[in-house]
Amino acid sequence: MSDLPVRPEDLGEWLNGGGPDADIVISSRLRLARNLAGFPFLTRIDADQRAELEELLRSKLTGSRIANDLLYVDLKKADVIDRLCLVERHLISKDHASGEGERGVALSTREAVSIMVNEEDHLRIQVLRSGFRPEEAFREIRRVDDALESALDFAFSAQFGYLTACPTNVGTGMRVSVMLHLPALVMTKQIEKVFHAVSKINLAVRGVYGEGTQPSGDFYQISNQVTLGRSEEDILKTVHEVVPQIIRYERNVRDSLIAENRRGLEDRVWRAYGMLERARLITSEETMDLLSAVRMGVNLGLIEQMPISMVNELFIQTQPAHLQKMEGRRLETPERDITRADFIRKRLNQLN
Repeated sequence: MSDLPVRPEDLGEWLNGGGPDADIVISSRLRLARNLAGFPFLTRIDADQRAELEELLRSKLTGSRIANDLLYVDLKKADVIDRLCLVERHLISKDHASGEGERGVALSTREAVSIMVNEEDHLRIQVLRSGFRPEEAFREIRRVDDALESALDFAFSAQFGYLTACPTNVGTGMRVSVMLHLPALVMTKQIEKVFHAVSKINLAVRGVYGEGTQPSGDFYQISNQVTLGRSEEDILKTVHEVVPQIIRYERNVRDSLIAENRRGLEDRVWRAYGMLERARLITSEETMDLLSAVRMGVNLGLIEQMPISMVNELFIQTQPAHLQKMEGRRLETPERDITRADFIRKRLNQLN
C-alpha cells in the first residue's frame, strides 16, 4: 500500500464532532461541478485529451494559492485500498475510485477541501464542514472557485450557466449536502415522512456515500437535486429552511422516547455498547448499526464515559479500507471481522 497525504488514524474536518447541531448533523458539504472550455466532456474525451487535461489541472492545482497545504494524489497509480480509504473519508466518490485513465484528487491536510480531477466532470470542487455550517462552507468554496476561475477558463453559457456533463448540474453546478444522524426517526418508523416531505421540494435523500448507496447506521444525506434555474442563495435558503425542521423532529422524537420509555431506550443503547465491547466477530454493517445506537446514547447523556469523538473515530476506522490500512496488509472478509472486533474492544477498554 502506498502512502496517502491523510492518515487513517486522523478524523479530518467532517468527523471532528464539532459545529452547530453536531448531535444530529455530522457534516455539511458543498460541491461544485466545473469543466474547462476547449476540452470535451469526459463522456466524449479521448485518452490523449484526458491525459493532457489531467496534467494541466494537476499543475494548476499544485501551483495555486487555493490552500497552502494542498496535496495531489494520482488515483491512476494509487493502490486500491488507498482509493477506497479516500471514499470512506468522503474525499472522492466511489465512481472516481473505480474509474479508469488519468485522474486524481487534490486534498487539504485537514480534509476540509478536496478537488476531484476527471471524475464525471473535469473538476469536482468540494468543501466539508462538521456540523450544520452550509453558509461557512459556501464562503470557502466560493473562494476556492474564484481562485480556480482566475487561472482556468471554465465552460460557461450566458443562457444556462456553468456547463456540466449531467444536465441536472447545469447552472450553478452546486450541490449542497447535509449528513444527518436520525436513529430516533428510524426506530419509530417516522423516517418515511421525512423522505416524502423533502421529495416534494426537490431535495433528495441518499445513503452515507451519496447517490446510489443505501442508508447505513441511520445516516442520511439530504441534498438539492436540480441546479438549473436556481441561484446559489436559493439552494442554500431551501436547505436552511428544511434541515432545521428535520433536526427538531429528530430531537422531539428522542425526547419522547426518553419520557415514555427511558428504560427501553437505555437497554437498546447499552446492549449495543455491550456487543461492541465483547464481540469477537463483527461486520462493518453491524458495527455501523451498533455505533448508531451508542452515538445517540452519548448525545442523550445515557453513556457518559465515552466522548463523541471516539464514536466518530470508530465509525471511520472500522470501515474495510481503513482497517486494512491501519493493519498495513490486505485482509479477507472473515479476517477483517475478527480484526475489527479486536480493534473495537481495545479502544473501548481504554475507557475503563
